[in-house]
Amino acid sequence: MLSTATVCKLKSKNILAIAGCALLPIVVGSLALAAQDRYTLKIPDGLAWSDFRGYETWQDVAVSQTETSLKVIAANDVMIDAYRDGVPGNGKLFPDGSKITKIEWSFKKNAESPYFVNMPDTLKTVAFIEKDTKRFPNTHGWAYAQWDYDPATDTFKPSELSPSGSECGFACHTKVSAQDYIWTTYPKR
Repeated sequence: MLSTATVCKLKSKNILAIAGCALLPIVVGSLALAAQDRYTLKIPDGLAWSDFRGYETWQDVAVSQTETSLKVIAANDVMIDAYRDGVPGNGKLFPDGSKITKIEWSFKKNAESPYFVNMPDTLKTVAFIEKDTKRFPNTHGWAYAQWDYDPATDTFKPSELSPSGSECGFACHTKVSAQDYIWTTYPKR
């Protein structure tokens, strides 16, 4: 394959070849700009993706399955340590700095497995929850963000459930106020 410089140096009487030489760097440059930097995303008045850098390596708290998806719930070290100390069952609250993520996929049957097992298929959403009582006093310190994933463009955008503000999600989580507003328990291992 010829490089852009080589192609453009070739003498051609064809005007399309000349136009192609001029447009090729623009097209290639546009492809490089198309990749989304998810760490620049932020929910207005809420959580930034950059505050959850490294979430992909956090320890699993639990998994869950709905009728249409599989989810893994993982937490940072602050929250994992609190879980191990018995929070919230011991009557204590999760400390500030606790962070949890929920990664959700559609699922499919694993065709190679000798027994029935579902496995993740297409990524659907990534959700974040953080506790900071000074920053989010109206929600007992908790803030929420959910991001919808578009596989066609390989991009994320705030979910319709989380269009703006850090308080989205709090109404649902008030149902588990006795568990310090966190649905997922830390099962025995």
